[in-house]
Amino acid sequence: MRVAIVEGDGIGREVIPAAVEVLDVFGLPIEKVPLELGYGKWEKCGIAIDDNDLDVLKSCDCVLFGAITTPPDPNYKSVLLTIRKELDMYANIRPIKPLPGVTGVIGRSDFDFVIVRENTEGMYSSIEEFHEDVSYTKRVVSRKGSERIARTACKIAKERHNDLTIVHKSNVLKSDNMFLNTCREVAESENVGHRDMLVDAMAYSLMTYPERYDVVVTTNLFGDILSDMSAALVGSLGLAPSANIGDKYAFFEPVHGSGPDIAGKGIANPIAAILSMKMMLEWMGRQKEADIVEEAVGRCITENITTPDLGGAASTIEVGRAIANHVREMLDG
Repeated sequence: MRVAIVEGDGIGREVIPAAVEVLDVFGLPIEKVPLELGYGKWEKCGIAIDDNDLDVLKSCDCVLFGAITTPPDPNYKSVLLTIRKELDMYANIRPIKPLPGVTGVIGRSDFDFVIVRENTEGMYSSIEEFHEDVSYTKRVVSRKGSERIARTACKIAKERHNDLTIVHKSNVLKSDNMFLNTCREVAESENVGHRDMLVDAMAYSLMTYPERYDVVVTTNLFGDILSDMSAALVGSLGLAPSANIGDKYAFFEPVHGSGPDIAGKGIANPIAAILSMKMMLEWMGRQKEADIVEEAVGRCITENITTPDLGGAASTIEVGRAIANHVREMLDG
């Protein structure tokens, strides 16, 4: 198994080494392939990702990714959008699951849902026009894109509680009728229980009644917003992992950004990156190891070995090392 290790920019360079330290404890037959991408490379070379980088990524089975800084420069090519499209990783999977001892803005932990976001089209189509007085972005919703993300969501729902919520805005955005109707057709053909909600109503409901939901499927921009918002339910963006999945490749990254305001201070929370690595282990079929990582994270939080965003005083390195030590103890025990 070949895994590309991309630290990226900012705190990505701090949290990914912590995740790799935990991964290395298992001693799995994984070839790690380091690769520099992002704003730091752009500053040095004038390009954030090139064809050679894409070839390296395609030579690997999956990617463990940190974070990227995206400057407000129209000549800067988005690394994430480029990778998602070139590797056709059309499903963004973001679990929203409480961790032991941590409560978010509503002070509850009686929920566990997954947001399944279409990842290659919608408002992130990259089809844009820029003029002096007006700019345009084309929103793309295809039957193929809607069908394959619906099938991914239904597969996850059948492994959980067979309950799917389709989120859209078809009352205003008529292109969403294709998304909604296609998702309904797929859910019915897969015998998955389903309902639909308008995205604005869903935003309110997720923050008020998160326990009502199991698997949520939606378009690109809506999924991006809802999943970042839902991180507040679990307590921090520093606890939110994600996966980008295609038919051939997979890509695992913490939901948070590059955090330039705290980069280099050693206080970034590595748990989201470590839980993203845990999702990578699940994708590899290593459920036993994934379960050990999740338990080790829970033990670390319970012992209050946490970074300042969770009220602790530990550094990024100290949290990563503590989780790695718990993994080692469970393997030895």
